[in-house]
Amino acid sequence: MFGIAWGVGSLLLLVGLGEGFRSGNKRNMSEYGENIMFMFPGRAPAVAGSMNSARYYRLTYEDYADIAKGAPHVLAASPVLTSSDVHAVSDFANANGEITGVEPQYNGIRYLPMKQGRWLNDLDELQRRNVIVLGDEMTHNLFPGRPALGSTVLLNGLSFEVVGTLKRVGRGDDNSTNMRGYIPYRVMATYFPLKGEDERNAISFINFQPRVAADHLLAVEEVRKIIGRNHGFDYRDDNAFELWDTVKQAETMGLVFNAMNMFLGTVGLVTLALGAIGVINIMLVAVSERTREIGLRKALGATNRSILLQFFMEGILLTLMSGFIGIAFAAALMAALGTVQGPMGFDPPKLVPSTAALAITCLTLAGVIAGLYPARKAAMLQPVEALRQE
Repeated sequence: MFGIAWGVGSLLLLVGLGEGFRSGNKRNMSEYGENIMFMFPGRAPAVAGSMNSARYYRLTYEDYADIAKGAPHVLAASPVLTSSDVHAVSDFANANGEITGVEPQYNGIRYLPMKQGRWLNDLDELQRRNVIVLGDEMTHNLFPGRPALGSTVLLNGLSFEVVGTLKRVGRGDDNSTNMRGYIPYRVMATYFPLKGEDERNAISFINFQPRVAADHLLAVEEVRKIIGRNHGFDYRDDNAFELWDTVKQAETMGLVFNAMNMFLGTVGLVTLALGAIGVINIMLVAVSERTREIGLRKALGATNRSILLQFFMEGILLTLMSGFIGIAFAAALMAALGTVQGPMGFDPPKLVPSTAALAITCLTLAGVIAGLYPARKAAMLQPVEALRQE
């Protein structure tokens, strides 16, 4: 029973850790947004293939506008202008964070769940309103224990009305989104443009989404063509672009998870096989040693059917009890691990019911079959022959 319980518990814990890793990475990716891409400024070589001749270029608002109009495989895009040199002050506290200028469609690309109030709208952008939406951490820093909605925040001395606050996203060290404040792009470009840039319409980066995940490479190619044309270099030069494709990253992670599933499946099969072998050996020996008992029962009138039923019920009872003990052990350990803050990308391990059912079923079948075989063999003997067995 200990061997079965240990095998089932170890298997469930191993599979549970893998499931926690999978769900943690999937959740982390979803908190950036669904199928999003980041296009950053880069260095374009004047001579193809020679980075020694590379010149630095900035993305511009015109790049974004051309992408929005001329990239048919792009579902949505938004310019992003960020600054960490803005000091935020409320009536109660002050905070340093990142102020980000975006257009209203940005929250449809990125994952930004509202907690209170509203998101930036088209009138905010067109009328250049001084309004701001605060991330969760910035809200707590500027308005500790006080309502933020409708209050005023000074950004480098300029007054902004808080029209919304966001829910907390991410966990652990991944806290950058919570430390941001979001204002209309045109307001950001007017008051907090990128410093030291010759290009007046320079932006920090562009977020965009393909129409469907399968078209992400076509969307990337269209964006590269537009940027290469606008800045005068060959769009086929991979060295000229700084791109983060979360769709490609998700596909890579999928391959990692598939390999992990194969590994865990192999380990699980080996664990179950070893457990089954252990159960079979123990049951064969245990039942064989009880041949005299079987002979005595037959001499007292027991039928072959009642003898087989006895060992069938014993096998079921022993394997199921030990299997459930193993499940309880694994569940308790997973619950204890769930209270510990794991590293970024790891969720607490999860009990997988299908794996538990498979493990118990396999070991139960092995135990029952291993018990019935010698029991049937002994039951077929004449009582006097069974009683002679040592």
